[in-house]
Amino acid sequence: MTDTGRAGRMRIERRLVTARHGADLLDRKRQIMTDELERLQLNADRLTEEWSTRARDATRWLQRVAALDGYGMIRETAPAQLAEVGITWGGAMGVGFPESVSCDIPAMTRRGGTSALRYTASAHHAALVAGAQCAAAERAVRLVQTELTATRLRQRAVEHRWIPRLERELEAIRRRLAEQELEEALRLRWAADLRGRSIGPCTPAVDQGGAS
Repeated sequence: MTDTGRAGRMRIERRLVTARHGADLLDRKRQIMTDELERLQLNADRLTEEWSTRARDATRWLQRVAALDGYGMIRETAPAQLAEVGITWGGAMGVGFPESVSCDIPAMTRRGGTSALRYTASAHHAALVAGAQCAAAERAVRLVQTELTATRLRQRAVEHRWIPRLERELEAIRRRLAEQELEEALRLRWAADLRGRSIGPCTPAVDQGGAS
């Protein structure tokens, strides 16, 4: 059979079932990703606000301790090591994104100065943690948003291009098969009519001898 025959029709029908199933899966993924993006966006907005508050608080304490103890004391008590940030990854529908962060912040190298110095260090620790959480949350939003956009594009391509094209191909094959069946039925009828006319009506035999 050619692609316009029954085998071609079955092939297109199978592909159409696959395409419709794929569209359903993409639609389900889109809905799940939309809900997940909304949750992540709300979390990112909350953490952004928290980070802004912590950063302003740390800035105020830095200004106070600079006036009280001076920048020399701040430099002397600053930790010699850098803080380390760890990221725990999660995911949804095969998309990985930062889920939580942990911060390992070294202690001050020496004690001294006013109590404002300790409050300043604590405020900056809190701001660092809030900033890391905010950055991870914003990264999660961007990753999920990118995947959601790609999912929408794939869904539209399947629903508006692939499925309609397969439906048109299937309809064309069905019309062609219907035409072939009609032509075959007409040929059979014409053949039957020709056989009937060639045989003709039967005539009874006549007795030539007659009655004696």
